[in-house]
Amino acid sequence: MRSRSSDLPLKRIGLLSLAILLSSLAFAKPDLLTPKLDTLANSQPLPNETSMPEAKLANNAPILPFEIQVSDAAIEDLQRRLASTRMPDQLAQTSWEYGTDSSYLAELLSYWQNDFDWREQESQLNQFDQFKTEIDGLDMHFIHQRSENPDAIPLMVVHGWPGSVAEFTKIIGPLTDPVAHGGNIADSYHVIAPSLPGFGFSEKPNQPGYSPEKFAHILAALMERLGYEQYAIAGGDWGAIINRYLANNYADRLIGLHSNMVLANPPADEALRDNVSEAESTLREARTAYMQNEVGYQQIQRTKPQSLGYGLNDSPAGLAAWIVEKFHGWSDMPQGADGYLDNHFTKDELLTNISIYWFTETITSSARIYYESSKTPVAKPIEYIDVPTGAAVYPAEIYITPKSWVEAAYDLRHYTLMDQGGHFAALEQPDSYINELNTFFRLLR
Repeated sequence: MRSRSSDLPLKRIGLLSLAILLSSLAFAKPDLLTPKLDTLANSQPLPNETSMPEAKLANNAPILPFEIQVSDAAIEDLQRRLASTRMPDQLAQTSWEYGTDSSYLAELLSYWQNDFDWREQESQLNQFDQFKTEIDGLDMHFIHQRSENPDAIPLMVVHGWPGSVAEFTKIIGPLTDPVAHGGNIADSYHVIAPSLPGFGFSEKPNQPGYSPEKFAHILAALMERLGYEQYAIAGGDWGAIINRYLANNYADRLIGLHSNMVLANPPADEALRDNVSEAESTLREARTAYMQNEVGYQQIQRTKPQSLGYGLNDSPAGLAAWIVEKFHGWSDMPQGADGYLDNHFTKDELLTNISIYWFTETITSSARIYYESSKTPVAKPIEYIDVPTGAAVYPAEIYITPKSWVEAAYDLRHYTLMDQGGHFAALEQPDSYINELNTFFRLLR
């Protein structure tokens, strides 16, 4: 393991609920969100609250090198299950309207069985420096790729659902070694990319209460374990939500917060609430209308994730259909029969992410974050994020927050309405994502 360094240079629950509970009603009537958020914001922690302060997470567990090694038996089992797939019917003259298109799924499953080389993808992932350590009684997996530049900023990038650390494979190299990728050495980062508890190669929690706030405490403990007293954070989806809780609890440790799914309630001040550009308003209304038919998975995962897990954990076809639907629907591409997912992600990229869920059997444990987030009271409600914040708003993001709303909720230093891209920005638009990170963090170096 490479040497570590600790001297590298350099307030309501509303936003969480807004991100989690994007129900059909919420999208159809965004103004109805506020009373629900206020109710949750005033909830008090339970006596047995599991979102513990970080001090209780501290221990002296060692940091051990880790390498991904899926067994031959697991790969053979996957092949057997793929060969036994029983596809459902699909209505004629339809594509993605009812869910994952059967013709595309058949194509993807055929590739998974006959052409996809997990060992090659495993080797690609193992090019990164990976480790495990115990935090809160769980084995936490993380990539820790250090830059050769001693002035590099420590940057923790946090994935969401249905993502994994595989989302960041295109950006780790350019961030840690920008010169080798045509960039400026000044834009260097030590990249830390953890697998969230119950996701990928991190251990599954065996008790309730692993909410986004608790995840934030765990990630803060991880960064402390690595010796970073000051660091930056970035991410989208649940990563953005978790990072917001991290900023709420550990603002003094953070250089800056970057989000590609920044969330904020409408400001109480009417002038701020109405100060929305035409471009923002048009985009927000379009995504609100579109997402009305895209939130069914949330209702299932935040109420009955265990029932869902039986099918997805047992059937690779079911797992692939459930995940690939999100990549299709949340990416910047024509929907329906006019859009072809392979024009935005390779099958290897899609299947590497899906295979991580399959081989680690974490689809059920990962889905529980929706349940826990809605059931676990918040220990420290969020009022205002007093950490320098940057936001990149991609046009096909699942929720669009206007700049004036973000300014009222964060110490906003940089905000860009992007020309193209969607929810999985680091994988779909790595160049623009890296450029946004660099533009923002140059303000803070």
